[in-house]
Amino acid sequence: MENKQLESLIHTAMKKVNAKKENDICHHLPIGTGGYIHHFTMRKMKTENPQQLIEMLSKFITNVNHPVSVTPKQRAARGSRKRRDLFTFSKQDLERMLNMARLAGDKDMIRKLTPKKDLKTIKRELISSIRHGRIEPDLWNLFVETATSQNNAIPTAVIA
Repeated sequence: MENKQLESLIHTAMKKVNAKKENDICHHLPIGTGGYIHHFTMRKMKTENPQQLIEMLSKFITNVNHPVSVTPKQRAARGSRKRRDLFTFSKQDLERMLNMARLAGDKDMIRKLTPKKDLKTIKRELISSIRHGRIEPDLWNLFVETATSQNNAIPTAVIA
């Protein structure tokens, strides 16, 4: 009995607010925390607390001459969860830090601050340094590290 009463009340409310879908009547049902009721919450109320939904529909839509559309609740902007404590460095800042790390001889920091290069670029730079008679152990180590990591990343074929 209560379900039939609820369904007829929902259809009456939909006609009164010119709603095309059942979810559209949610915009006329305020909630205590501000804004209007979410359509999931209304669906849940239909089965778990139909009497409260009947009361809300009657109070805010069917027993009112002109049902008022509730203003939506203010929500956090997208991207508001971004971390604000992270530093942003310009390219010049990174170059200065890289030079300081080189002067201090901090190889770990140099590796972290050096831009990542692909194997092809590293090979080209290594061949160029050899042609010009320069020995660059850091470049050689980078080549070995990159080549090793690429070889480990390639999955081995399974022989069936």
